[in-house]
Amino acid sequence: MPSWDENVESVLRALASDRRLLILQWLKRPKAHFPPQVDGDLVKDGVCGALIAEKLGVSQPTVSEHLKILAQAGLLSTKRVKQWTFYKRDEARIARMKEAILEKI
Repeated sequence: MPSWDENVESVLRALASDRRLLILQWLKRPKAHFPPQVDGDLVKDGVCGALIAEKLGVSQPTVSEHLKILAQAGLLSTKRVKQWTFYKRDEARIARMKEAILEKI
């Protein structure tokens, strides 16, 4: 299991991208930033990776890498619905990481 120091470093690396910061900002208020989805509720299930790629103006593989980094840092949770993966913020983890970062600086 990673130490708190490793977790903080992982989060800071994940946040060191304007695109990943935008994704986190959009997912904070998904209904304001994304259209309704056929499958999955924007708030309850999260936002489909394809919608995030479209809004960000990047390919599916590019957005997948950004989302993977955010998820590995524990900032996003994922949910599979049919063939799609949905992403939403892990607010509890984000709050814990904010506290851990503040303790370090």
